[in-house]
Amino acid sequence: MTELETFKQEVAQWLEQNCPASMRRPIVAEEMVWGSSKLQFQNEDQKLWFERMRDRGWFAPGWPREYGGGGLSPKEARVLETEMARLGCRQPQYNLGVWMLGPVLVEVGTHEQKLEHLLPMMRGEQRWCQGFSEPNAGSDLASLKTSARRVTDEQGEAYIVNGGKIWTSDGDKGDWMYALVRTDSSAKKQDGISFLLIDMKSPGVTVKPIELISGKSSFCQVFFDDVRVPVRQLVGKEGEGWALAKKLLQHERAAMSKFTEGGAPSHDALKTALPYMVDEQGSVVEPALRDRLAAVLMDAQAFALTHRRVTEKALARQDVSGPSSIMKLVQTEQEVAKYELLEQAMGLRGLGWEGEDFSADELDVCRAWLRSKSYTIAGGSSEVQLNIIAKRVLELP
Repeated sequence: MTELETFKQEVAQWLEQNCPASMRRPIVAEEMVWGSSKLQFQNEDQKLWFERMRDRGWFAPGWPREYGGGGLSPKEARVLETEMARLGCRQPQYNLGVWMLGPVLVEVGTHEQKLEHLLPMMRGEQRWCQGFSEPNAGSDLASLKTSARRVTDEQGEAYIVNGGKIWTSDGDKGDWMYALVRTDSSAKKQDGISFLLIDMKSPGVTVKPIELISGKSSFCQVFFDDVRVPVRQLVGKEGEGWALAKKLLQHERAAMSKFTEGGAPSHDALKTALPYMVDEQGSVVEPALRDRLAAVLMDAQAFALTHRRVTEKALARQDVSGPSSIMKLVQTEQEVAKYELLEQAMGLRGLGWEGEDFSADELDVCRAWLRSKSYTIAGGSSEVQLNIIAKRVLELP
């Protein structure tokens, strides 16, 4: 038996013994444990699972032990991920800091920054939000205007930040923000951007929630009014923010996939819609509907296999920036196609907004259909993804 096979057996045994049965059931959004300065658990099983994984350093199994990680090799980390998926183990902590900012800090952060931020992430004590998009700099992110002016005074060296961000997920709950700011207005767009870590409790930070058409939103708008940020919170060098942002966004698709690991979404939309598609014998008799349903299911399976292949490449330290853009485009467009099909199959029953005449699952399908439209915009619109694929992946003129 190889060392990796022995490790797999040990991991499987440890998970069986330490992951409570209730932490292996499909998860709903309300049950997610978010790392935060206001960390909360709904029950003892959540707390137990969180603490056991924390103590192993398995919130980030591939990070160095010095910074709270598990110190596992890429192959060992993949074994852990595979065994958790096999057993249906939920993510013990949801944290964009761990999944997106963390890998960048591990690679380019100073030792002091790693101690200040990585260790609290590993203890579940910080919740992070992302400050990239602005009202006039969404798809054209490099046009961002939020400024950071460097000053030296009696308090030391700092940046004074003014401007604002929009579509900031959970900005009202975040303890810290990783943000792109303009430190040089005279340089070309991409060259004048820097990457700052901003304490959301700083004087001058104002957060306002944004309501969406689906009636449910985690988005916020954030305003900065002479917010003081110590120079030590600059990641990398001034002007390197664009390159660092691209590094970070390579981890975005992997981060988003964490939200469906360890169980299904809050409802199975397909099962809700299926009774409206079949006859008494349980067959989809309408040929066009049957073909579209088969296509949706096949696309989902193909995407799952592609996701696994790209994950393997990432663990092998291969460049996955191209496939990441392709996956983001494909998955979000697949979501739109899926919910369009379900809405058409359900007819008026899929358009319920409220009231006792509709089941909770029917209401969920309607709201999910509306939310699916935003997926093709958030994190880079489909049109921008197509441009990136054409230019950087296919190298078209």
